[in-house]
Amino acid sequence: MTYQDWVTAALRRPAILADLKLREWDVLLRQARRAGLLGRLAYMVEDHGLWSAIPDSPRQHLRSAAAMADKVGREVRWEVDRIHRALADVVDGVILLKGAAYVMAGLAPARGRIFQDVDILVPRAQLNEVESTLLFHGWAGVYSDRYDQRYYREWMHELPPVRHIERQAILDVHHTILPLTARLRPDADRLRAEAIGIPDHPGLKVLAPADMVLHSAVHLFYDGDFARGLRDLADMDALLRHFGTNTAFWSALLAHSHAHDLVRPLFYALHYCAKVLGTPLPPEFLEKVRAAANPGASTLRAMDWLLARGLRPDHPTCALPGSRLARQVLYVRSHWLRMPPLPLARHLFHKAFISKQQD
Repeated sequence: MTYQDWVTAALRRPAILADLKLREWDVLLRQARRAGLLGRLAYMVEDHGLWSAIPDSPRQHLRSAAAMADKVGREVRWEVDRIHRALADVVDGVILLKGAAYVMAGLAPARGRIFQDVDILVPRAQLNEVESTLLFHGWAGVYSDRYDQRYYREWMHELPPVRHIERQAILDVHHTILPLTARLRPDADRLRAEAIGIPDHPGLKVLAPADMVLHSAVHLFYDGDFARGLRDLADMDALLRHFGTNTAFWSALLAHSHAHDLVRPLFYALHYCAKVLGTPLPPEFLEKVRAAANPGASTLRAMDWLLARGLRPDHPTCALPGSRLARQVLYVRSHWLRMPPLPLARHLFHKAFISKQQD
């Protein structure tokens, strides 16, 4: 067993795609589909002019994935337009997050990205008004369970997800980027105040470049679901390469990480982008972040072991020994960072026993 992670290998060095045999393509396509990176792989082939070197069968899979990603992009643009129209008189500019932000702002991570929900950021004081407006325009809550409702409304950074009753599109309404119970407390007012308008889309905004990277970092390293961990890391790699062409970006990123108390997740993002994907980073900047984050040698060794497994595609052909344990530890770690011990114990007990009985 070689445990070859072909997806990461291709992300680091796209030229290898021209030399793969059919049996290697078979494994790569299955790993990429599981990682949510099949569409990204297709655009990588396009960008490097490799279509003529790809055998017929994998080429068809890649073209299909690219077409699907294009379809998702069109649907997201339409859905964002509907959301904007619904909330135009309620909030001062709809702030888009994650995938929808990448699509509408035309950023590199949008290319080939396949996702299902739209995320927006609104002031916490306006949550009730936003929610009632969305209900009036055809969205309805996904969760009816009383515990889930309380979990989101009292402890989390977002409302329970809503789904449009006709289009079936999922919308997540955030009021900040980490749970209210988390140890780190980003400044949500500052995130919104520094959001920037999207050219040619009046009334729509995205987070400032530095905040967009920080949000991506906390989403990956504090969420605990690493099923698409490599895709999220690839998003950050693309953002850093794009915004990093402006030398002022790096000082802004460090300043924003201090302002939002997010230096440690920023360090992890930079460390693993460079380690796994070879993201080019200014050495002096990386050293400043490392010194400020001060992760400690033993902590970093433990994280390296966990993420060497957690950041691989969740597929048996590339699972290292201990991968299942690593993903379980990362899941528990994320909850430990997001909730105090007693509410965490109650939450895990409820999800492990009561929710399963109700299902």
